[in-house]
Amino acid sequence: MADGRLNKCKQCCLGYEKQRREEDGDVIRERDRKRNMEPHRVAARYAYQHSDRGRSIANPIKRAWADRNPRKRAAQILFRNRQRYDLSLTPQPCIHCGAKAHGHHENYDKPLEVIWLCPQHHKDRHKEMKKLGIEP
Repeated sequence: MADGRLNKCKQCCLGYEKQRREEDGDVIRERDRKRNMEPHRVAARYAYQHSDRGRSIANPIKRAWADRNPRKRAAQILFRNRQRYDLSLTPQPCIHCGAKAHGHHENYDKPLEVIWLCPQHHKDRHKEMKKLGIEP
């Protein structure tokens, strides 16, 4: 409005935004992805992550995750260490879309067996496994 205020309450705005994201989620996510890759945003994230404040916030969170997930962490460490010497463990493209991929462990008791999934398919696979009640 001309006076700088909206003629809707906060709850109405939140409800509208939630509905809009449900309907046009892919378009909004793509727009957000592009915005997040703008050079000044990338530089700001990098600077924050490497600042004392960024590290002091992130390190305890990373440590807590590692303490809660010792099997996962051990599998990650073993895989990364072995990756240095074993050329068969070099990163491959996503098995679904061919994009740059992460290694996904279907079973943490077999740390050298991974499938290569891009970030989106990796998230989708974890959601699928959670829905099926599969614990890696």
